[in-house]
Amino acid sequence: MDWSIEAGGALILNGPNGSGKSSLLRVIAGLLTPSEGYVDYQGKNVHKADDYRMAMHYVGHLNPVKPVFSVSENIKFWAELHGGREITPALKIFGLGNLGDVPGRLLSSGQKRRVVLANLLTVSRPIWLLDEPSIGLDEEAVAALVAAIESHRAKGGVIVAATHGELKLKEASTISLGLGSA
Repeated sequence: MDWSIEAGGALILNGPNGSGKSSLLRVIAGLLTPSEGYVDYQGKNVHKADDYRMAMHYVGHLNPVKPVFSVSENIKFWAELHGGREITPALKIFGLGNLGDVPGRLLSSGQKRRVVLANLLTVSRPIWLLDEPSIGLDEEAVAALVAAIESHRAKGGVIVAATHGELKLKEASTISLGLGSA
C-alpha cells in the first residue's frame, strides 16, 4: 500500500482490535521493521533517519505516568527530557489545572490519558503518532484532543492515529484494516 501525508494532513488507521493498527503505527514510528517495504521521511528510511525521531511524538496505548510524581511533575519531567516549554497551557487545555498536585497513582485511566496527551503540547514536534488517543476519555476530553490535533494541523503538523473507534478530524484520510490485514 502506498500513501503519503502532506503538512497539515491526518491519517486514521481504523479497524477492530487485533487488525494490525498498532503494529502499523509502530512501523511508521520506526519502532518495528516492516516485513516488506519502508517508511520514508524527507527522502530517508525512518530506520536510518535520526532527525525523524526528533520530529515525532509517539503516544502508545499505555499511559506512562509515574505514580509517585504529581500531574505537574509528570508533564514537567517529559517536557524537560525533550527540551520542552511551559506546561501550564497543556494543563489547562486538557483540564488538568486543578489536578496539578495530585499523584499519578490516584488518577483515573482517563486522567492518566490526559496527562500523556498534554505532553504533546509541551514539545514542538511536527509529527504526532497516536495509538488509541481517545481511549478512556470522556466527551469533553475528546473534544479537547480533537481541538489540539486540529490546531497542530493548522500549523502544518501531521497526525497519524490508530483507533478502533471514531476520531472526528477534518479531511482525514483513512486506512481501514480488517483482521488478518497486518
